[in-house]
Amino acid sequence: MTEDSFVENLDRPHCTVVLAITADGNISDRPTTAARFGSPRDLAHLETQVAQADAVLFGAATLRAYHTTLSVRDPHLIAQRRQRGRPPQPQQWVCSRRAQFDPQWRFFQQPIPRGLMTTDQGAIAWQGRREFEQIITTGAAIAWPPVFRQWQAQGVERVAVLGGGVLVGSLLAGGWVDELRLTLCPLLLGATAAPMAAALPAGVKLELLSCEAIASEVFLHYRVIRSDPEAA
Repeated sequence: MTEDSFVENLDRPHCTVVLAITADGNISDRPTTAARFGSPRDLAHLETQVAQADAVLFGAATLRAYHTTLSVRDPHLIAQRRQRGRPPQPQQWVCSRRAQFDPQWRFFQQPIPRGLMTTDQGAIAWQGRREFEQIITTGAAIAWPPVFRQWQAQGVERVAVLGGGVLVGSLLAGGWVDELRLTLCPLLLGATAAPMAAALPAGVKLELLSCEAIASEVFLHYRVIRSDPEAA
């Protein structure tokens, strides 16, 4: 199977995980710090994946580490979105059970549509405020079936997941991830870093669709050999 031939007929939005990882499998140098080891080429690759998405999803720890998110800035990518009948920016969704964020973070000033995915308790502090245009609540815990149903009802076709490991692990465990786009970076961070494997379920099978080495980075594209998503 070639990369271009990978098309699935899904009854839910297509979900792609996009991550930069070190050669020893870490996604940041500490569990709560931002990953800064990707090259400008990797950043451009990430922006391309964001531009192809209707919704971007990331976890609370990722937002706390960066205080911001990656918007689409390349004029050509914005023009391509408009040609597809999409708004200039995809929806940017943060997933958090407690939703304890500082409204002064740059994320809340970025010119992007923001959404919050949280529990009933986590939504209380944000009700009636302007920081989030949409809030999806899933009861006492995060549950993916109602989230994907609501996205589908809103016309979301493609979701890009940008981390962190716990969020990616939850989606993989439920069978919601269709692709992984991993940038393998030429760096070893060692035992004090944040290993990706610690948050992942065992036994997820992948099929390599493409592999491209640019300078010292390797861009890997996998298809997840998927089972049926968890029952709604």
